[in-house]
Amino acid sequence: MKKIVLIFFVLFLLLKVSAQNQIKGFVSDTDKQPLAGATIFLPELNKGTTASQTGEFLITNVPTGKVRIQFSFIGYNTQVKTIEVLPGDNIVNIQLTTSVIQSQEVVVSGGYVSSQHENAVKIDILRSKDILLSGTPNFMESITLVPGVDMISKGQGVSKPVIRGLSMNDILVLNNGVRIENYQFSENHPLGIDDNDVDRVEVIKGPASLLYGSDAIGGALNFIKESPAPTGKVIGDYRIQLHSNTLGMNNSMGLKGSSEHFFGGLRVGNKTHADYREGGGYYVPNSRFREWSVSANSGYTGKIGTFKILYDYFKQDLGMTVPAVIPLITGQGRHNEIWYQDLDHHLVSSQNKLYIGRFKWETNISYQSALRKLQTTLEVPFVEMNLNTVTYESKLYLPSGKNSEFIIGIQGMDQTNRNKNDRASQFLPDADVNNIGGVALAKYTFFEKFSLQGGLRYDIYKTETYALGTEETDSYHAPVLKNFSSLSGSLGATYNINDKWIFRTNFAKAYHVPNLSELTSNGMHGNRYETGNENLKPEDAYEFDASLHYHGVYLSFDLAGFYNHIINYIYISPTADTTSTGVDIYRFSQSNANLFGGEAGIHFHPELMPWLHIQVTYSSVIGRQENGNFLPFIPAHKFRYEIRADYKKLGFLNHSAIKLSALTALKQDKPSPYETETDGYTLINLSFNTDINVFKQTLVFGISANNIFDIRYYDHLSTLKPLNYYNQGRNISVFLKIPFETNMICKSKHL
Repeated sequence: MKKIVLIFFVLFLLLKVSAQNQIKGFVSDTDKQPLAGATIFLPELNKGTTASQTGEFLITNVPTGKVRIQFSFIGYNTQVKTIEVLPGDNIVNIQLTTSVIQSQEVVVSGGYVSSQHENAVKIDILRSKDILLSGTPNFMESITLVPGVDMISKGQGVSKPVIRGLSMNDILVLNNGVRIENYQFSENHPLGIDDNDVDRVEVIKGPASLLYGSDAIGGALNFIKESPAPTGKVIGDYRIQLHSNTLGMNNSMGLKGSSEHFFGGLRVGNKTHADYREGGGYYVPNSRFREWSVSANSGYTGKIGTFKILYDYFKQDLGMTVPAVIPLITGQGRHNEIWYQDLDHHLVSSQNKLYIGRFKWETNISYQSALRKLQTTLEVPFVEMNLNTVTYESKLYLPSGKNSEFIIGIQGMDQTNRNKNDRASQFLPDADVNNIGGVALAKYTFFEKFSLQGGLRYDIYKTETYALGTEETDSYHAPVLKNFSSLSGSLGATYNINDKWIFRTNFAKAYHVPNLSELTSNGMHGNRYETGNENLKPEDAYEFDASLHYHGVYLSFDLAGFYNHIINYIYISPTADTTSTGVDIYRFSQSNANLFGGEAGIHFHPELMPWLHIQVTYSSVIGRQENGNFLPFIPAHKFRYEIRADYKKLGFLNHSAIKLSALTALKQDKPSPYETETDGYTLINLSFNTDINVFKQTLVFGISANNIFDIRYYDHLSTLKPLNYYNQGRNISVFLKIPFETNMICKSKHL
């Protein structure tokens, strides 16, 4: 051990005494006029700065090797540039073109840090401003603005993502690259992510098991945290959002700062919402919810690499609208007293990148603890379980040229589930789950137009559960020991036909290992009695997708299609049996299934009126078993329309936008055997947002009215539909963001 420490120390000294690497340059428009305040950000180093009044910038202590830089400025197209950093000064001068339609950004969820256009897997981005101004109290609902993404909801507080018809155990949720493990086993369980410190959401539609392992068979949502403050700055903001429908309030305050080497930040948030009102004005009993959140981060960035530690705490009290509670709720309220989920989640993660010559070594480890309680009318919790999870990964980026990248690595997870305090319901047994996998990725670009990207992954998975309860009783959990292994992989290509047209295609083989709930559940879960099936096999998915993207000055166009064949698709359905109290018994089963569909979108600005923005998107998916039955939780085909007028200057207001939008869901007349058809509907929304300069600070203000005609409708994926409760009616939302900024007292380098 002493030798290892000594070697690391000597290596550290060698790196420190070597020549200083820095990137400097000039950011301007096409007329070579400086763009003061333009943002220059190195995503791999979690480090950035802003251009000075003369358009100049300087970033010091940059490691040797390949580095990606993102240049962005309001009203201009973002540029992503890759350079080979050499010892000494590295000059990068950039001219940004005026943006009518935003082009591309850096994404980190595709295995490589790259631009959206470079990745063989299409990754959609939803920015924090779009989330904040969406006008909904439901964070997941704002993400459904991305075509192909829907949600299963139980009111405003409990919702689950659906990507191209797959949901729950087939979708992976990531918090800044860390997989979230918090009992996301059914439609009754929430997303488990707080949106207050989210900079953007990156959406992978389609199998992502190669990158993240089991549970990513249908796609992944990666919630990327906000970037650190520019070097030498301390910045922060206070945000408040009010909602008329739920009498709700969201509050959040954050502060962050960066010096030459160190950075850190802290954000605290709170949400409180009463029972929501459906179309027509009637409240939905016990749909209330409250949330508290704390997120903190600190780290070091230097020539040797980047080292970060992050902490997240998320507390939720989520009311459950179930038959037993309906007669007990006599008025619209906000305090959770009976029949609610009491959830605590702690996440600590360490994320590090070390540069050693032409090698880059990334090592991440995290620990999370999820405490789940179900409070009913008893004085003590009806359910109390604790899920502790350690995840880790180590990836080595091999020396590569201008047109190539090669990565090898391992990923793993160790998990324990324990029932606490001998509660009345022990739905899942005590269990240990272990997973380890090896992965290899490669990417190569030919002739600067054609890129191949692919890889292979092999995983070993073990689930061991322990006997629980009394033998020969209905609630007994027999011990289970399961070992699985699987090979997954993908191969994709990107072809830049010219500077406007991009064609992508990808084939992937993915897998999903049966989880603890699917194998061993036994007990009441929501309104039904569920039993697991220890004979389940892993799901194997074979998916092919292709997409075409056009990006012109005033017009952009997207067309994508997919076909997903799943062997041993896992689903839950009612049996012919009932419990002694007459409750239907549901059981997990398997069959082969196929899903197919796609998305299309057009974004248009008339050349004579570039301030006018018109956008239409369409998404469609059909899922059915081999016996012809349709799959459950398949969303209706949907159109989204948007017309927006942007104004750079409107009196004393800056960067203002007025938007009229609509959502049309067609009739869902292809339900599964255990669902009913759902009529179509159209919702109309109206919003306005603007920047206001006050004492050299820029306030962001927004007001929106969603479902302005108070339409009564059922979404096909609402689990309150069987109880005859409609989705949310009219909601008027007001949002205000108050930023503040100051220079750090410590000295920082500028040109």
